[in-house]
Amino acid sequence: MNLNSIHNVYFIGIGGIGMSALARYFQANNKCVAGYDKTASEVTEALQALGIAIHFEDKVSKIESAFLNAQNTLVVYTPAVPKDHKELQYFKSNPDFKVLKRSEVLGLITEHTFCLAVAGTHGKTTTTSILGHLLYECNVPVTAFLGGISENYNSNYIARGTEVSVVEADEFDRSFLTLSPDLACITSMDADHLDIYGKAEALQESFVDFSKKVKQNGKLFVKNGLPIQGITYGLEDDSDYTAYNITIQNGSYVFDVKTPTTVIKNLQFNLPGRHNLSNALIALAMAVEYGCPHQQLAKALALYTGVKRRFTYQIKTEDLVYIDDYAHHPEEIHAVYQAVKEMYPNKHILAVFQPHLYSRTQDFANEFAERLSAFDSVYLLDIYPARELPIAGVSSEWLLSKINNPNKQLVSKANLVSKIKSSPAQVVLTLGAGDIGAEVKHIKQALHGI
Repeated sequence: MNLNSIHNVYFIGIGGIGMSALARYFQANNKCVAGYDKTASEVTEALQALGIAIHFEDKVSKIESAFLNAQNTLVVYTPAVPKDHKELQYFKSNPDFKVLKRSEVLGLITEHTFCLAVAGTHGKTTTTSILGHLLYECNVPVTAFLGGISENYNSNYIARGTEVSVVEADEFDRSFLTLSPDLACITSMDADHLDIYGKAEALQESFVDFSKKVKQNGKLFVKNGLPIQGITYGLEDDSDYTAYNITIQNGSYVFDVKTPTTVIKNLQFNLPGRHNLSNALIALAMAVEYGCPHQQLAKALALYTGVKRRFTYQIKTEDLVYIDDYAHHPEEIHAVYQAVKEMYPNKHILAVFQPHLYSRTQDFANEFAERLSAFDSVYLLDIYPARELPIAGVSSEWLLSKINNPNKQLVSKANLVSKIKSSPAQVVLTLGAGDIGAEVKHIKQALHGI
């Protein structure tokens, strides 16, 4: 399919973080862009501020007539949209329309670029945003599509040119198999999305399939210990790329990196948590292999400030710390816990967690319970269903019963702020991939006494 022949691009689910980055890309490339989303959000408001028309009712009559011209319109949808969505059904039932999933469009866009792809069940968004930032700061003609809002650019879309692309290679519904990257990495292969894959082994097989999508003369990086061959990376080990001499100075990591050919000394990285340091290492390794100068990379890495809702400090004082994070898998929660304990070893830590999906809660209930039990106090919100219907017997109350911690309770959104304010916690965490992010502003204002 030739994207140059397309004049109009219509998005169903335009408010999704990956979809909105594509919308920005097409508008920047002089296409007419519009779309539908279920609810208004900061993301849709930002798109509307760019002049993109968005409506929030699932009605074909709401679509502007220009986008009903099948000859020059591309329709892009996200798998999160229900199959019975009226607008999606309208376009799919008309064979003249070009209707593609987001991942397929991403594959088309990156097909004729030098593509760097980041895969893994954890760490994709942070790693992709670090990599996009490093290449941008090294004056590479790059377009980066991010799965989160970069703090450095206040956007999920970074653009300095179109010759090089940086993308998240999403394993959800095997989307990453539409890519053919020149450089790729796999950060992790923990079981997830079992509602799609059924078994952990099927998920691992899909990562093997992804590894075979790397171009013939390309390079694959894998975290040391994963069962796939490639250039290895790790912290304080025998990997091809390894970070060592790791210290914490003024709240930042300072470290050296051994590459296959040399040593890069005295690097600085400002995000807490060894999982984030690992993400920084692989982004650095890919940028080195691309050919970026070490001195420029060191400067760029020190300037990186993070991704919104990825260990984002909302309050940081001597008496109180409030951090918001997207963590929605047991291993992500564990990574946040380790980071917080490393930074605040003697403080009372409260975790407020909103489980995401009934199926994920059911599949990993024991693992969630084990990881959440480590915190000093735990508040659980109701499960955020996203695209799913309830599963009998699966609830936050059921999950709470498995948590081995006397300081635990179910909390509603209505009384969440008051519960947090009455807690003895010195460090407050809000965790989850649902709509808990919408509560952050209220919690921050209440804790600030605004």
